[in-house]
Amino acid sequence: MTGTPQITARSWLMVAILGFTWGGTFLVTEIALEGMTPFWLAAGRIVFAATLMTAVWGARGFRLFDTPPVRSVWTGTLAIGALSSAIPFMLLAWGQQFVTSGFAGVSMASVALIVLPLAHFLVPGERITPRKAVGFLIGFLGVCVLIGGQAFETTGATLEPFGRAACIGAASCYAVSGILMRRLPPVDTIGLSTVLLLVGAAITVPVALVNEGLPPLPDQKTLFVIAMLGLIPTAAANLLRVLVVRTAGPVFMSLTNYQVPVWSVVLGALLLAEPLPPSLLLAMILILSGLGLSQYGAFRRLFGKA
Repeated sequence: MTGTPQITARSWLMVAILGFTWGGTFLVTEIALEGMTPFWLAAGRIVFAATLMTAVWGARGFRLFDTPPVRSVWTGTLAIGALSSAIPFMLLAWGQQFVTSGFAGVSMASVALIVLPLAHFLVPGERITPRKAVGFLIGFLGVCVLIGGQAFETTGATLEPFGRAACIGAASCYAVSGILMRRLPPVDTIGLSTVLLLVGAAITVPVALVNEGLPPLPDQKTLFVIAMLGLIPTAAANLLRVLVVRTAGPVFMSLTNYQVPVWSVVLGALLLAEPLPPSLLLAMILILSGLGLSQYGAFRRLFGKA
């Protein structure tokens, strides 16, 4: 897909929904991990989402590309499937054994900073401007303020440097997959979302078998939680992500990564009675200021039309 990204009110709504959804996923994942091992949890939610989306895709006639794609397009599609879920899930699962949760959070926020220069060179209409760059840096600073000192504390683990590299690698996977997705030719959104999940399932299930053996028999509560994880933050959110990237572009989509830690903290306070950090207000001011500055042109076009 080429041309200038089209950022509309619908785009803002979808990004807001994604930020809220993924921000709450951490809480639900903690519940699921009480009855399921990490790799099988990742595989289970992806398999559930892939099965559901395949049924929907089949009902629509298994439409995918508008015209028969060349081999390089299929290669790119398979790469997107691996980079958008399977590989980053596994990198994070391994890397978080050796780093602080704060560093993992900051590494996910860095997706926006990684996407910005890549999109400048590889995606038409996504050029870096000084205002956009400063806005993204302010937003990233806001995330660092929210997470606090633990963002860069050391665990002392021998493999910590490799754990940090794994977390940054996961962030890079998300960034690259967004760039590649934007560059695909015209494609059915539901079909593409389904194919990406099928690729993810084909990778995560064998990896889970090798690392954790056969999955443990989950209880009814765990099965319900895995189903919810597969339905909402995996299947539905993956579809929204494809829609945002294909219409508004990967740079706009990366703004979600600044929202996730805010929602994670707020929902933790509301649902688990966790204390709100004193830095929350300052962090939100920085994040919203950075978002507004980087997307000033989109805001002006949106409200100008209104």
